[in-house]
Parts: sequence; structure tokens; C-alpha cells
Amino acid sequence: MKLGFIGFGEVGFEMSKGFKGAGVEAILAYDVMQAKPVYGELVAERAAAAGVTLVASPAEMLGRVDVVMAAVPGSKALETAKGISSYLSRGMLYVDVSASAPEVKKAIGEEMKAAAVLFVDAAMLGSLPVHQHRVPTLISGNGSDRLLQIMAPYGMDLEKISDVPGDATAIKLVRSIFMKGLPALLTEVLQAASVMKVEQLVIESLASTMNATPFEQTLNRLVTANAVHAERRSYEMKSSIEMLESIGVTPTMSRATHDKLVWLAAKGLKERFGGKPPKEWPAVIDALEQNGGQERP
Repeated sequence: MKLGFIGFGEVGFEMSKGFKGAGVEAILAYDVMQAKPVYGELVAERAAAAGVTLVASPAEMLGRVDVVMAAVPGSKALETAKGISSYLSRGMLYVDVSASAPEVKKAIGEEMKAAAVLFVDAAMLGSLPVHQHRVPTLISGNGSDRLLQIMAPYGMDLEKISDVPGDATAIKLVRSIFMKGLPALLTEVLQAASVMKVEQLVIESLASTMNATPFEQTLNRLVTANAVHAERRSYEMKSSIEMLESIGVTPTMSRATHDKLVWLAAKGLKERFGGKPPKEWPAVIDALEQNGGQERP
């Protein structure tokens, strides 16, 4: 197999190292930044380290590879697809691994369909430096089965969701609410703890709580308890916000938590559940959906 990357940042670099180690015959790459003074040097260093051949233009690459992976910023994904679709051969595989929205992935899928090119929406769910090309990846789109077949000898960790572009990315973006939100929340917590010189005490307390039970049990306990204690907890978060402001820490995540708790309390779940947390979290989500839970807070 011959593989091409459009965009050669961290994603292309880490995946290429893995693919090379797994025996991929040749890897070509083009990055719009490769001609820039500063970033061009970084792109060249990465290409050399990964055994990748840089080409002068996408057109030069596309006639020489079997699979194209677009690893560009999400904001550039559709523009990139439109710019190169006319150079793609009928029946080629175009795999978009960007973090663009599901609707963008659908639009790219339509662009590729018009060019008779097979399309895969690929959503990576793990650490690239750790897993490289074996990063757990959800895939959807009409090229999913073909990608599974081609990549089988190289050990990619692929899970097909459907033949519909955007389905894989939608799952990733829901997951990202937690995976990107948690570090932002922790940063705010550690800022406050540092100002107050209580870092270790706070970390030890959080660890004791979070390590007490497996993740699924912790999730269930936190969500079900929130359903009936949202009003009381919103007042506590108001106090947290006031404290953060007094010590000069911007309470971005704390304000969002407070607002969500106020919204949740207004749904009347405490009365619905008789003041007792339900046994399982789906009861909370079902109650919210029945009570207009999809409205914006």
C-alpha cells in the first residue's frame, strides 16, 4: 500500500511513524506550511524522522498513492476536499481525520461522491504519541469497508459505525465535551489551589473521591445525585465563583457549572424522584428529555 497525507502536523507525523514500522510501502505528504520559514523546517524534520517523502503539491501526490488521509485543521477540511477532489482517481479512498463538525463531514462525503471517490469519516479517540497509527478510531462513510480491508495487515484499530459520513465524528464530539472540558475544569481548580497554597490537599481529596469506585459507578453516582441536589449545589458554586473572583482567578468553568445546575434545578427532578437519587443515570436523562431537556440552558 502507498499512503498519502494532506497535512503533516502531529497527526500525520505520529501515524506515519507507526505505519512505517508496520511495513507500509511508501508514505508521501504535502503540507501547506512546508514552504514557510519556521514551520517548514519542522515539517521537513518530521518527514525525515518518519521516513516520509514530501511532495511539492497535492496533485503530485495523488496519482502515486492508494489512500489519502486528510489531516488538516477542521476549519480547512471542506476547503481542502474541494481543492483536491478533481485530482483524485475514481475508486480511491479519501479518509478525513480532522475534528470538523458532522455536517462538514457530510459535505465532504458529497464532494467525494460526485468525484466517484470512496469517503471515510475517521474519528480518533486516543493519544497519537502513545498509539500512533493504532489509535482507536471510529469510521463511517461508504469507504469504511474498503479501509478495514486495506488496513487489516497494518494493525489499525478501526470500528465501523455506519456508511453515513459524520456519524463517527458525532460520537467523538460528544466524547470531547468531557475529554476537553475536564482539563479546562482541572486547570481552573489547580489555579485556585495554587493561589491558596493547598494544591496537594485538593489533589489528594479529589483522588480519594474519584478513585473510590470504577468510572461507570462514579458517573452513575454523580449524575443521579445531581438530579436531586442541583439547587443546593448551585448555591455552593455561587460561593465558589465569589471566592475565585476574590483571589483573581477567572471562574469560567465554575460559572458554566453554576448555570447548568440552575437549569437542572428548574426541571423539577427533585420532586419527580421524591428527593431520592434514582438508581441509574438513564432515569435522569429520560426525565430531562420528557421535560424539555434539549432546550438551551
